[in-house]
Amino acid sequence: MARTFDINIDCGESFGNWNMGADEALMPHITTANMACGFHAGDPMTMVKTVRLAKQHGVAVGAHPGLADLLGFGRRTMALSPEEVYADTLYQTGALSSVLKAHDMELHHVKPHGALYSMLSASEALGEAFARAVIEICPEPMIYYPAPVENHAVTRIAADMGIDVVPELYFDLSYDDVGGLILKRANEGADLADTKLRLARFLESGEVLSVNDKPVAMTARSICLHGDGPNAVDLARTICDGLAAADYTLAPLVPTPTIAGKAA
Repeated sequence: MARTFDINIDCGESFGNWNMGADEALMPHITTANMACGFHAGDPMTMVKTVRLAKQHGVAVGAHPGLADLLGFGRRTMALSPEEVYADTLYQTGALSSVLKAHDMELHHVKPHGALYSMLSASEALGEAFARAVIEICPEPMIYYPAPVENHAVTRIAADMGIDVVPELYFDLSYDDVGGLILKRANEGADLADTKLRLARFLESGEVLSVNDKPVAMTARSICLHGDGPNAVDLARTICDGLAAADYTLAPLVPTPTIAGKAA
């Protein structure tokens, strides 16, 4: 059986006359798109345009809901109740689902953005509210989250609720010694030569190197690229070439139902 891998990007983040990300140039190199839904970035025209672009390239589309913070790009923590997280997730993802339906497409997954991601990682109550919303709006419930997924409250809860949790790997961010992502205020891009080595190491041994050169075991089913990185397109090509050299083909993920956190 042919081995496949998924590459996803955060996209649809332009707003009005403000353009962000290399969505058009990246689409031929990816399989899955995380679409901004208007709270932290994006607008209706951008959403429609980006959905059409994804359909043109056979790219699966998921929702990328965030906090209602356009000025801060959804990266500033807010005090939200579980019911607010539930409602905000339904509201944003519902808008994208309607656009997808109009283009004969179906919502593929949901992936939280920015500070919302951090809040869901820390709070079981917020994580449960988010997971409930995903189950109610996603035809085959699936969420994307940075590996290792056992480090996050929401992913543990989601798996127990039967949601397929997809662990992601990043090459435009660094890892600490326990596998946590080291987040930066601005995306500085990736060292392409280093990316080749890191990808080969992961594919061969299931490990990544931390910023202190410590090997960290990692399981991932998708690689995430930030579309606003200064060399995002070159990074995508580098990863595609590395996967091809290891005899992988690119394809969107098919949801894997879970029972009590285990694959069915």
